Amino acid sequence: MAFISDVSMGFSHDMDDEYEKLFRRMNPPRVVIDNESCKKTTVIRVDSAHKCGILLEVVQILTDLNLIVTKAYISCDGGWFMDVFNVTDQDGNKVVDEGIHEYIQKSLGQESCFTSPMRSVGVTQSMDHTAIELLGSDRPGLLSEVSAVLTNLKRSVVSAEVWTHNTRAAAVMQVTDEETGSAITDPDRLSLIKELLCNVLGGSNKTRGAKTVVSHEITHTERRLHQLMFADRDYERHDDGNFDEKQRPNVTVDNWYDIDYSVITIRCKDRPKLLFDTVCTLTDMQYVVFHANIDAGGPEAYQEYYIRHIDGSPVNSEAESQRVIQCLEAAIERRVSEDLKLELCTTDRVGLLSDVTRIFRENSLTVTRAEVTTKAGKAVNTFYVRDASGCPVDSQTIESIRQVIGQTILKVKGNPEELKPVSQDSSSKFLFGGLFKPRSFVNFGLVRSYS
Repeated sequence: MAFISDVSMGFSHDMDDEYEKLFRRMNPPRVVIDNESCKKTTVIRVDSAHKCGILLEVVQILTDLNLIVTKAYISCDGGWFMDVFNVTDQDGNKVVDEGIHEYIQKSLGQESCFTSPMRSVGVTQSMDHTAIELLGSDRPGLLSEVSAVLTNLKRSVVSAEVWTHNTRAAAVMQVTDEETGSAITDPDRLSLIKELLCNVLGGSNKTRGAKTVVSHEITHTERRLHQLMFADRDYERHDDGNFDEKQRPNVTVDNWYDIDYSVITIRCKDRPKLLFDTVCTLTDMQYVVFHANIDAGGPEAYQEYYIRHIDGSPVNSEAESQRVIQCLEAAIERRVSEDLKLELCTTDRVGLLSDVTRIFRENSLTVTRAEVTTKAGKAVNTFYVRDASGCPVDSQTIESIRQVIGQTILKVKGNPEELKPVSQDSSSKFLFGGLFKPRSFVNFGLVRSYS
């Protein structure tokens, strides 16, 4: 009987999916991109049959196109989804690129009904890479140790993103085999990668576990990072005396019992991708946004969401309300960094990330966030660093590091202090003798070859 019940449930689910597809085809989405009605922004209107997760899909596509949402009105009551987004490019100008217009129409408009599920620009659809997900306790030098393991195993990091929050660290990396330049498929090698990285992540921490996942699944990096840290409960605060209460977002939850909505309001400093981060977290918590007003026209962002749980109920208790507040605060904070921003741009090679992060570690710098990308043989990496002792980063330390790596290769971004100039000779004096000099990995306990 249990078998029959399971089959019936699966059949019912398939019927629901087919009905949803039919309904969408009979009522295809309509996208209007308007550069005339608003003086300073491009207005994007999306009308579509409502389905679970559609708001996140739309916001994710706009975010992956690096569009800035300055205002938005969202409504999806009565089975119909109607959104209006006022957006600009990263320079604050209207979006006039016809290629972007075409991509939005193709991803959100009528064609999306007859193609595979919507995929964003940031989604890796190639099987040429192996995805590695890492989760563990944050500590100085962690990224250096992880990248050293991969280099010793002859694995090349094609792209990576690393977040740290509330003593925890998460990373999503795309790696290839050094010899073949493609994904790693050998089960023994995959198992070895997982074992060694899990050992590095475990460190001396006894209270919370480390996690390593190696796969070939398609993933959206930032979406996955939110999921990893949410599942790890990084929103549970541990007061270490380093958190500035003034920087905490203002999040409130109120109930409108007469219409069975919970109303969430968020006030915080505006920044790119803020809307994606909050919508992503509400989706992961299984809340449905029925209405929303977004205003990010100034230095402060205001977001107002009218939500219910996926089962139709509003927030039912003070404990649930506090959890919503904590999770949204964490979602906003994960991507924020007040640390020193360094940008590296140079020819890519195997071991580059390992060498750069080793130099940071040897100079008592710890990486709190990182974005690693490679394209057409070039590596463009962004690092947010702080002194491992918690003190402000010393300008002399940064200049010493830049002399080793190269003044034109490693640049300081958004530094409030003026760094002392150095002679042009020193730009390349130590480049090949320091950064590209082969290093032993005995310190990491890797004394044998795993290739």
